[in-house]
Amino acid sequence: MHKYIGKRLLMMIPVLIGVSFLVFFILAVSPGDPTRMILGQQASEESIQAMREELGLDNNLFVRYFNYMADVFRGDFGTSWKTQLEVLPQVLGYFPNTVILSIAGILVAILIGVPIGILSAKRQYTWVDNIATVLGLIGVAMPNFWLGLLLVMLFSVNLGWLPSSGMGEGAALLPSLILPALTIGTGCAASIMRMTRSSMLESMRQDYIDTARAKGLKEGYITRMHMFKNALIPIVTIIGLQFGMLLGGAALTETIFSWPGLGRFMIESIKAKDMPMVLGSAMFLALMYSVVNLLVDILYAYVDPRIKAQYHSMGGKKRGSRRFEKQHS
Repeated sequence: MHKYIGKRLLMMIPVLIGVSFLVFFILAVSPGDPTRMILGQQASEESIQAMREELGLDNNLFVRYFNYMADVFRGDFGTSWKTQLEVLPQVLGYFPNTVILSIAGILVAILIGVPIGILSAKRQYTWVDNIATVLGLIGVAMPNFWLGLLLVMLFSVNLGWLPSSGMGEGAALLPSLILPALTIGTGCAASIMRMTRSSMLESMRQDYIDTARAKGLKEGYITRMHMFKNALIPIVTIIGLQFGMLLGGAALTETIFSWPGLGRFMIESIKAKDMPMVLGSAMFLALMYSVVNLLVDILYAYVDPRIKAQYHSMGGKKRGSRRFEKQHS
């Protein structure tokens, strides 16, 4: 297990390098001059040229990239061109707000998707299953920004029940979190529901389910302890992937609801062509996504008893082989 974790951590390095190069190249060739955005359209050519030399924009594209990555490997993510503040402290300052929103969104998705998926599988080909399937397709196809605007119009503008923007503090945090969490959680709930349904249907057809029913066990116990537990691996996988996507893909939702998260901050940096801030944010989000995937893989051993048994059997073989070597040495 430790060797596997070490290999996965080493594999994150080329992933981060690839992400950084793609983002750097796209920003470099995109239209717009960052020096004019910083100094203003009325700035003289002399001041613009001086700013370009100060920022290193007069160098070759690949030279600029290698210089930036050399600083990154030394732990320096650069300074924002817009705010003149260090990149890493700002990223770490905005990221907890994105984590709060992502956790709330994935909880909404689990609470909606898992029960409906189980019910849909247990009532296969009935009107319950058909309605759940249609709702799942709608949830997957529905754009988050469109749903967010509808929720704002209904619950904020017309009914006045919930705030339409901002992140509250203390007791005001929960009301301000409801609409953004519903917005990003609905699409994830549809994916989780579909995966739960297919995984439960596969588990329901196994022989041990017929054996459990033959023993006279209650159907609710069979569903919880036999069907659902043995269907958890795909469900945990989709939940982990969706949570990783929420960390990096909540930018539109954060923008709609003026949520002070890293995604919204990254969009503002892209508009300003603040390359160090965009690169630092993108690399940090790619790292978090890789870490979430690694944690999901580690979680498999604690969710599925078959994987636990496999680990124990491997350990037993190793111990047995050692005893055999000692007896015949």
